[in-house]
Amino acid sequence: MALQLPFRFGSKSAETPMESRARQSKMMEYDQPLVWVTLLLMLLGMVMVYSASISLPDSPKFANYVRWQNTYFLQRQMMFIAVSMIVGLFVFRIRISDLQKAAPYLFIGTLVLLVLVLIPGIGVVVNGGRRWLSLKVFNVQPSELMKVVAVLYAADYTVRKQQVMHKLTKGFMPMAAAVGFVGLLLLLEPDLGAFGVIVCIAMGILFLGGINAVWFGGIGAVLVLIFGSIIALSKFRRERYFAYLNPWEEDNALNKAYQLTHSLIAFGRGEIFGVGLGGSVEKLHYLPEAHTDFLLAVIGEELGLAGVLVVIALFYWIIKRAFDIGRQAIAIDQTFAGLTAKGIGIWIGVQTFINMGVNLGLLPTKGLTLPLMSYGGTGVVINCIGLAILLRIDYENRVLMRGGRL
Repeated sequence: MALQLPFRFGSKSAETPMESRARQSKMMEYDQPLVWVTLLLMLLGMVMVYSASISLPDSPKFANYVRWQNTYFLQRQMMFIAVSMIVGLFVFRIRISDLQKAAPYLFIGTLVLLVLVLIPGIGVVVNGGRRWLSLKVFNVQPSELMKVVAVLYAADYTVRKQQVMHKLTKGFMPMAAAVGFVGLLLLLEPDLGAFGVIVCIAMGILFLGGINAVWFGGIGAVLVLIFGSIIALSKFRRERYFAYLNPWEEDNALNKAYQLTHSLIAFGRGEIFGVGLGGSVEKLHYLPEAHTDFLLAVIGEELGLAGVLVVIALFYWIIKRAFDIGRQAIAIDQTFAGLTAKGIGIWIGVQTFINMGVNLGLLPTKGLTLPLMSYGGTGVVINCIGLAILLRIDYENRVLMRGGRL
């Protein structure tokens, strides 16, 4: 019989087969690549926000910021990212089961905030839209909060109504009424873009949850009719839509399609590898909202097609990872967690697609920011909350697959 020493030397060969198998099967506790991709997008966004906003203090519109010189928006974005990371760490520690219990109350609370926005003296008006609540240090945009809350509420609703999802009156109509009320409040702000994203989130989760395919198709057609009617009945939106169809017509290029034409010029100047970081001309008061809605145009001008493709690839990776985590959660009977993960993927994917489509002239101009990258406190914080929830779902998946308890 071979003698087994009570200790082993530092070499790998001294490990027993059982120890070697245990070491090889060890699983990371969280998705490190997802964290690094998220941080990369935020840091790249911070650099591009600085580049896009460096000339803004020269404009009379931003004259109040001149005391901060050219770093005002950079400093604010750095602060937003720091706050987002702290809030994300806090949210990551919340169990998914607790989020499921809180989902209806979070939905009601966010509805109250959407109502408060519309009250004169409480809601803050910026560029003609009443979408913000002032907290002195920065403004909060409840419509952004509603996006992540809509994911949680739709996932919870689908789980609770699983047995009647194939029925129109019991399965779909209550959710439609809730989303319709949210839509009414958002259209009063007005914020058609946020309404569109929330509708896509709710419909996507209901579809994944097993809603009747016939009803789903019919409801989709009704939604197209509703959005078409909203555009047709609003002179401003109607003019913007027709300008989008022919942006280079002189009157359109100088008015409703002004942002679109200058965005396309920025992409054209960038060509394959861009004019170089900081070399954009369009950001010099030609392209409005270059640091928010049209940040991708500045990326295209300064970093070229190569830079835009890198950004698209990073967002694609996050969205794919969200669906992979959701599928994994459903496979281990965590239905709410799985639908929530996929809902986050739908949310990030739809908003990214709309923003990029607007910048590239594929969609009519709409005020939606590029997730994680565009300037703005509420947007970055809420995006990080969504991704923190996604990381928590993945963490709980790993614990359960190891046979642990939550």
